[in-house]
Amino acid sequence: MAWFFVVMVLTFLPGKNLPGNSFLERIYFDKWVHVGMFGLMVILFIRPYAFSPLPTALKMQHFSRIAITVALWGLATEFIQEYLIDGRSFDILDFVADSIGCSLAYFFSKKYLLEYKKQA
Repeated sequence: MAWFFVVMVLTFLPGKNLPGNSFLERIYFDKWVHVGMFGLMVILFIRPYAFSPLPTALKMQHFSRIAITVALWGLATEFIQEYLIDGRSFDILDFVADSIGCSLAYFFSKKYLLEYKKQA
């Protein structure tokens, strides 16, 4: 939950508080940050289910729901930025980056967290 609030604070910073750097803009650094922030959020929400005694099929349902919910939260943050945060706007590429991070985290969790639990 702490990471959720960290991401929320960072996502809702006013535009004037965001650093600008032409090199970072050219390499789309902010999109990579979105991938990492939302991917880590999915992994942190999935982890308790991965290590629980639930059947694998039920774990996978939870994994999917978490990844989709976090991606939808990413979309919601874009609308919040557009309408409620000064100097921020809706950016579909941010949502795409959020969704990619969620998807990568889902597949990582499916492959590594479930496998790790089986080996333990």
